[in-house]
Amino acid sequence: MREYELTVVFSPDVPDEDIGSEVERLGQLIAQKGGSVSGEPQRWGRLRLAYPINEFREGNYVFNRVNLEPSQAKEVERSLLASSAVLRHLLVRVED
Repeated sequence: MREYELTVVFSPDVPDEDIGSEVERLGQLIAQKGGSVSGEPQRWGRLRLAYPINEFREGNYVFNRVNLEPSQAKEVERSLLASSAVLRHLLVRVED
């Protein structure tokens, strides 16, 4: 397994009180793919975007450290792309 850093920008249409359930759903997705979340997800809150995405100017940022097999990392990214609650995501491998 490899360690990754995953940053997800959730749509501002998702109410702030529902971000916790979205983060939990993200953890379940990672667990389904055979991975695990390291530590507690860091919620950075609602921040202004550098440029508009789908006419949104803000997003709710969440940062996670996850452990996944490389083949499953692609599956997680594919699921994030399909989610309407996610504006953008970035999955980066942590160097040894």
